[in-house]
Amino acid sequence: VYKRQVVIEPGWRLDVTADDNLVMRRIEPRQREILGKEADPVLLEVFNNLFMSIAEQMGEALRNTAQSVNIKERLDFSCAVFDAEGQLVANAPHMPVHLGSMDKSVETIARLRAGTMKPGDTFMLNAPYNGGTHLPDITVITPVFDTSAGNADPDILFYVASRGHHEDIGGLTPGSASPRATHIEEEGVYIDNFKLVDDGVFLETETHKLLTEAPWPARAPGKNIADLKAHVAANAKGVTELEKMVGHFGLDVVKAYMDHVQDNAEESVRRLLSKLPDGAFRVEMDQGSHVEVKITVDQTARTAKVDFTGTSPIQPNNYNAPRPVTRAAVLYVFRVMVDEPIPMNAGCLKPIEIVVPDGSMLSPEYPAAVIAGNVETSQIVTNCLFGALKAMGPSQGTMNNLLFGDDTYQYYETICSGSPAGPGFNGTAAVHVHMTNTRLTDPEILELRYPVVLEEFSIRRGSGGKGKWTAGDGIYRRIRFLREMTLTLLTSYRDVQPYGLDGGEPGECGTNWARRLDGEMERLQGCDETVLKVGEAVVLTTPTGGGFGHVT
Repeated sequence: VYKRQVVIEPGWRLDVTADDNLVMRRIEPRQREILGKEADPVLLEVFNNLFMSIAEQMGEALRNTAQSVNIKERLDFSCAVFDAEGQLVANAPHMPVHLGSMDKSVETIARLRAGTMKPGDTFMLNAPYNGGTHLPDITVITPVFDTSAGNADPDILFYVASRGHHEDIGGLTPGSASPRATHIEEEGVYIDNFKLVDDGVFLETETHKLLTEAPWPARAPGKNIADLKAHVAANAKGVTELEKMVGHFGLDVVKAYMDHVQDNAEESVRRLLSKLPDGAFRVEMDQGSHVEVKITVDQTARTAKVDFTGTSPIQPNNYNAPRPVTRAAVLYVFRVMVDEPIPMNAGCLKPIEIVVPDGSMLSPEYPAAVIAGNVETSQIVTNCLFGALKAMGPSQGTMNNLLFGDDTYQYYETICSGSPAGPGFNGTAAVHVHMTNTRLTDPEILELRYPVVLEEFSIRRGSGGKGKWTAGDGIYRRIRFLREMTLTLLTSYRDVQPYGLDGGEPGECGTNWARRLDGEMERLQGCDETVLKVGEAVVLTTPTGGGFGHVT
């Protein structure tokens, strides 16, 4: 008779089922899962990656189930995990301008819906003055409840959220980014604290009504709703994975390590601040406005004050950036400066005081227009911060927003240039950098889904700003239209050259053109709107960052 021995380690129990199966159950926590004041370094790394993994899985769910090219192909979305107070714990490496500002959206829903949320509820908003960025960016937020005890009034343990840039949310022009917009409602449907899912039921009728009854309604509400259902699916994935984590490690351990990963990020930034000098910088914009920052570091206390006093006042155009956008830029810059593999989370900002003066273009109030503030001014703020820190030269300072459409088609893209140069490194050609982290749509997908032909997309070799270290090269992009479309451009550095840093030479300005049917090349402004007939084309070259350091 063959005999087998089963060894039962301490802390485990063995049960034999009716079918003679052996079931092992842990009855005592692992030694390193016993809570203490200090984080176990191994578990800290485990939870850093687990939290980020949940956000990444949410992103894949959103991408796989979305309908729009903007989310499915360009990856213009972000997903993240938040604690019970709405503070960012971890995110996937998605869009920095989204990730550093989403917590304010979560905090808004937590505040306005306090005491009324229940399992199965999901909410959305895009209000720029209440945690949003600009109207096409819709944030979908789902609370995660403690349902383990089966009580009728469970506590909220965490939040998960996903933010996606919708191809159209209404407004004056297809794509919702008209350079003519001066009032927020001219930019599209304004959404603030809207219940999207009630007790597990998607409120499709109510959502369709919201999207179609605004002064300038959404042009394709069916596509918005399809993408919003993808948001809900992504959030559901996040909820499921967090519940699995709690089931495996226990609620006390998960909550403790949510604090530990933030504390670790805070300590990493404090170590950085202990070595940083003070700095100040000012960046001019094409529109005649400017962003100014002064960074004051207390190396002993390991804290910093980032003061934007001196920045231009609220603008009559739409280059006003909501406060969360500036906060996102600060979070991104200081996270980039930390040379350690930590999640970008709320802990990074705990040692940093951010001063944004009231009445400035970085603190707009209703009904100021903001569409370009999120995509353009955010890049200027980022360049200004890196300039003050002397960490790297400027990027192209724009996302080069190109939009076209009609009542049937709406398309939006941001267009790359070269990455910045810095002390010890050259830039790289033709990549998205800083506050945008999207892709360009593959030519095959672009031409399959839209009535256009991509005639040329190429690198402009040698166009990067020169210096001891040279900025990356920009690009040339030409798209011909097979159907009459409205074209919208929101771009920067078409008049002002991107500056060089530390003796580096400036980069090149970008250009925008319309090639008309008779072959005439019509110069378009940095922020412009026109109609392109069948056979006409838009031609765009991107600006390039300035060089870093004197040429030797």
